[in-house]
Amino acid sequence: MNQGLLVTKRDGRKERIDLDKIHRVIDWAAEGLNNVSVSQVELRSQIQFYDGIRTSDIHETMIKSAADLISGETPDYQYLAARLAIFHLRKKAYGQFEPPALYDHVKRLVGMGKYDSHLLEDYSPAEFAEMDGFIDHWRDMNFSYAAVKQLEGKYLVQNRVTGEIYESAQFLYILVAACLFSKYPKQTRLDYIRRFYEAVSTFRVSLPTPIMAGVRTPTRQFSSCVLIECGDSLDSINVTASAIVKYVSQRAGIGVNAGRIRALGSPIRGGEAFHTGCIPFYKHFQTAVKSCSQGGVRGGAATVYYPLWHLEVESLLVLKNNRGVDDNRVRHLDYGVQLNRLMYKRLIAGGDITLFSPSDVPGLYDAFFADQDEFERLYSLYEADGSIRKKTVKAVELFSLMMQERASTGRIYIQNVDHCNTHSPFDPAVAPVRQSNLCLEIALPTKPLNDINDENGEIALCTLSAFNLGAIDSLDELEELATLAVRALDALLDYQDYPVLAAKNGAMGRRTLGIGVINFAYYLAKHGVRYSDGSANNLTHKTFEAIQYYLLKASNELAKEQGACPWFGETSYAKGVLPVDTYKKDLDAFCNEPLHYDWEALRENIRQYGLRNSTLSALMPSETSSQISNATNGIEPPRGHISIKASKDGILRQVVPDYEQLKDAYELLWDLPDNNGYLQLVGVMQKFVDQAISANTNYDPARFPSGKVPMTQLLKDLLMAYKLGVKTLYYQNTRDGAEDSQEDLQASKEDDGCESGACKI
Repeated sequence: MNQGLLVTKRDGRKERIDLDKIHRVIDWAAEGLNNVSVSQVELRSQIQFYDGIRTSDIHETMIKSAADLISGETPDYQYLAARLAIFHLRKKAYGQFEPPALYDHVKRLVGMGKYDSHLLEDYSPAEFAEMDGFIDHWRDMNFSYAAVKQLEGKYLVQNRVTGEIYESAQFLYILVAACLFSKYPKQTRLDYIRRFYEAVSTFRVSLPTPIMAGVRTPTRQFSSCVLIECGDSLDSINVTASAIVKYVSQRAGIGVNAGRIRALGSPIRGGEAFHTGCIPFYKHFQTAVKSCSQGGVRGGAATVYYPLWHLEVESLLVLKNNRGVDDNRVRHLDYGVQLNRLMYKRLIAGGDITLFSPSDVPGLYDAFFADQDEFERLYSLYEADGSIRKKTVKAVELFSLMMQERASTGRIYIQNVDHCNTHSPFDPAVAPVRQSNLCLEIALPTKPLNDINDENGEIALCTLSAFNLGAIDSLDELEELATLAVRALDALLDYQDYPVLAAKNGAMGRRTLGIGVINFAYYLAKHGVRYSDGSANNLTHKTFEAIQYYLLKASNELAKEQGACPWFGETSYAKGVLPVDTYKKDLDAFCNEPLHYDWEALRENIRQYGLRNSTLSALMPSETSSQISNATNGIEPPRGHISIKASKDGILRQVVPDYEQLKDAYELLWDLPDNNGYLQLVGVMQKFVDQAISANTNYDPARFPSGKVPMTQLLKDLLMAYKLGVKTLYYQNTRDGAEDSQEDLQASKEDDGCESGACKI
């Protein structure tokens, strides 16, 4: 190569290229890694050099050259590329590799308006110096390349217009801790900050996008999930749209319960006009959702919920379908179809389902969630009433239409509303759960709004995080992690702002949290058990028992200090009812693991002191945030040992944890023979999880004689999930062969996007 090439420095000066300097940087990045070649990276980089190239472009070329070498045989290139990227990132943020002192850094960014000024008001320079001592900046070197690119793209404080970056990851972690524990007593808060920093910076606790991107900045809305219930009036519909805009703009995912809206043709204003039905208002919600980009962090997304017995259901089920015209489609929302015991009974018996407009059948819609026996009584009564407008459809035909649309779009979700209320942390008589959200793990009470300052309405918020199961060696470690996660997220409820009064009232009254898991596939591989054959059932039972027990214990301890949440009396916990009391006993046929913790002593402590939080657990997808921890996402089996993630920086390759040691121990998605073992595991988890679970169903048409998934199989799996007490079903993925052409690599998109194969059949 021509060593006479000139390079352009960051300050504009030009000098001759220094190949020794480039070699030293790559050599540094390769230290301690296996099966990586510095010369290979140099060779790939130098081909792309040209006269006058900027030094920053040289660095980016080296990073890309290393990233292109990531493979199953050479997984450590993901760390070499990451270290080069960290080096480059720090140069951009600080003008040098070594980060500045924490106090100096915070003072500078508060002055720029990038950090919240309360940091300098709440902490002294001496306290910042002590926090600086907690930080281990070398933990940046534990990130994979995909993680660094996600940090750059989504989480680090930056100017998204110019691309300037102002911080590195360890400052992110310590300042999130400092913000969340800022109101703790001075004698204890630094200890909590240190412990929480240790947990998140070593990837044992994973934080969601809104917290990582927002806490420490002047923006103060960090709930991941917002549930808004719409009433059957123009005022309620319009205020619902207004609330959607406010929360989409602040990075939240939205669930909209629109099941109360009356059907097309219903009389309004005493018969003066006919109602236009649901679809025009769904379009109104779609416009609200897509009006904001969420500050460049992720796009707005929402799921709309309605009951299977709604008079317009046959039109609503096909709203995502590519056939039809824009007038009868609303394709940029997702949909959750609500089912219950009676709907399944009609299917099994080969009977009919009668469709009604909720406005024509008083009490039926509320009973659908709150009281299954009362629902069946009213439903039969209204079926027999010849004066009520209705339509009768064969149950198998309606279920088949629903499952066909779920198969063809991948995005028609299922909510079993009876399970959401009978196996619930809430008393359905006073606080029924009437909806979920776009990732289907949140199940919380809501009340319709009539205006933006409605004190009687309730918007439900849930604040999330997750335990990294792959990073713990003993279930005993969950006690400390639960204490930290519960205290941090509970403090966040007081720390954040609430753009809508109904959301503040609900958040302060219920103080709901949703703590889940990531890296479950790696956890199973480490323990030598599999999704499909029942071998993981008992381990899963022990693990999720420990998770829920320690979360409840942590919230109970917090209640002793700070008091139970004000609306604790609306929970089933207040009656002494725990998740282990209300699960579907059909699970016992698959899992005979006994309980290992003292639930009776916990029950008594909860009766005496209450809980600080109405809910504590929910299993979310964690598609993006799990990448930061170099973990497999949520509870899902990976599609391949190497995942390929699409990003604005191009294709990101990430290798499953401990690939070289555990390659044969991983059970990949399309190696599962069917959904049975996976659904059993979800049922076992649901026994303990007090909210819901983002659980997918997956189908490979090549496994069936006709090369097509039979409707009987889809219905069988739906019934099995219901039998096992599963509250919600998220994506339906159908193998389309696209990933096979990439040597069994995984392709996926963001949390709010559809995964490869999810939109095809």
